[in-house]
Amino acid sequence: MIPLALDPARVTIALAGNGPLALRRLTQLREGGADPQVFSPEPDGELAALAGDRLVRALPEASDLDKVGVLYVMGLGTEAETALADLARQRRVLVNVEDVIPLCDFHSPSVVRRGDLVMTVSTGGRSPTVASLLRQRLESLFPEEWAERLRTIAELRNRRRAEGASMSEVARESRDLIDREKWLP
Repeated sequence: MIPLALDPARVTIALAGNGPLALRRLTQLREGGADPQVFSPEPDGELAALAGDRLVRALPEASDLDKVGVLYVMGLGTEAETALADLARQRRVLVNVEDVIPLCDFHSPSVVRRGDLVMTVSTGGRSPTVASLLRQRLESLFPEEWAERLRTIAELRNRRRAEGASMSEVARESRDLIDREKWLP
């Protein structure tokens, strides 16, 4: 596995699915800054509401996928998911079919977000339970105040770089601040 962090401002993401897994994935994508087109032939009320004007009440066609870089698929049944994964690959779109490892070009890690601090855990799709348990541990080790802590470190970095400090000086000063404030156990 090669971990990557995608910038949704540069990579167009779409979701094709129905049910609670589609709702969960759409929520996660939105938390990451994406506003994906949602293709759902039979969306429930919650999915339709969350998707809003980004909802298309059909599965994507080849022309739809020509505008997409990454496609998430779930809750459509084996036949539709397999066909959609094949179509996506033909269009050179990276695809993830939820919980169907042979149809996945990539796996989505379990994520902890603290502002711009993003920590992930992946088992390569082998054990979502292990990834979830480790994510929960990270959440307890890195509480919400880490969002502000990261802003503080970023301000220090930006100020010191503008003053002409080298990257090694900034790194040392950042470590000193973290140690002084006892942010890490």
